[in-house]
Amino acid sequence: MTVDMFEQSLIGAIENSAPGQLKYLPQWLDLKTADDFYQQLLTQIFWQSETIRMYGREVKVPRKIAWYGDDDAAYTYSGITHQPKKWLALLHQLRERIKSDLNIETNSVLANLYRDGQDSMGWHSDNEPELGNEPNIVSLSLGQPRYFDFRDINNHQNKHRLELAHGSLLVMSGKFQQHWQHQVPKQRKVSEPRINLTFRKVFAN
Repeated sequence: MTVDMFEQSLIGAIENSAPGQLKYLPQWLDLKTADDFYQQLLTQIFWQSETIRMYGREVKVPRKIAWYGDDDAAYTYSGITHQPKKWLALLHQLRERIKSDLNIETNSVLANLYRDGQDSMGWHSDNEPELGNEPNIVSLSLGQPRYFDFRDINNHQNKHRLELAHGSLLVMSGKFQQHWQHQVPKQRKVSEPRINLTFRKVFAN
């Protein structure tokens, strides 16, 4: 794994023990812009609650979500196929800036609203077939900083933690999804919302 250490104090010591690429840009958006975008997206995105089936029973997803993208960017995860809503102007603006700044093409974005520290996302890899073998997952954080944990798929003791700042960008690329899992854990002391936008490219089946 290669890591671009933009702020060593935030990222800490990360071992080069498995292939993959992780890049963290802690101030991709300035504070004023991040504040403005957060407020807009909190009200403009059509947030929905979902229920998935796990181990034979219905379970509520512990966060709200929305899926936006190009017309052909349907995406299936947790057994649910999501048809994309039309791009909001601000989401499209962010997509174009990602292309300009990082030279990464995307055609869709999964929006997650973590209402407080009780909302979370469990261990997983973004390895769905429609994302391809080495997907670029570009993750923008807005609002309350939250922990992002990642661990070696073959050695769960090899795990690391970042705190994703308001306005920060995290890019997972290369073989990262093949060798690492990640999660957003519960944080009991957190009371404010966080918006997470994960831009990606979905390939039609």
